[in-house]
Amino acid sequence: MKRGFEIVTKYAEKGLTLPYRTTTNAAGYDFESAEEIVIPSIWKLNFLKVLWAVKHEKDVSETSIDKAKKVLKPFLIPTGIKAYMQPDEVLIIANRSSNPLKRGLVIPNGIGVIDSDYYNNSGNEGEIFVQILNFGISDITIKKGERIAQGIFMPYLLADQDDQQKKQTRNGGFGSSGK
Repeated sequence: MKRGFEIVTKYAEKGLTLPYRTTTNAAGYDFESAEEIVIPSIWKLNFLKVLWAVKHEKDVSETSIDKAKKVLKPFLIPTGIKAYMQPDEVLIIANRSSNPLKRGLVIPNGIGVIDSDYYNNSGNEGEIFVQILNFGISDITIKKGERIAQGIFMPYLLADQDDQQKKQTRNGGFGSSGK
């Protein structure tokens, strides 16, 4: 097995589709949502008062700022998919080109990086989630089976000093290597 996709255990009987390329020369494999989910417009969330105060150079309490930060965070769309690959490869999760233009949906960090050791991790079996923010005016409903992102397998290179760097063994799921 060189690289590919599998359905995680909790979605085994849910009729999911493995990621696929839609055209002969497509670089990316389209990922679908494993569930129906509503992504609310950020403009409906409770942080606008803080933005107004910041814009008008008013004092804002740390409590208000903390509340705004908790509200203004990406939503995680489950895919029900995990990816296996060679140790020197990475799966890049990129937004579909139509999402920002047609629906106001963006991946807040630009791309998602799925490392080879994320596969079958103890935290979530390696399930891939897509982070999304909705900058549109209205809420967006993502239906189960709707294409939400694309994944591109890529090799990566190591720095000359890489073997001198301290490394940890992954022991969790989403965001676990950033501890």
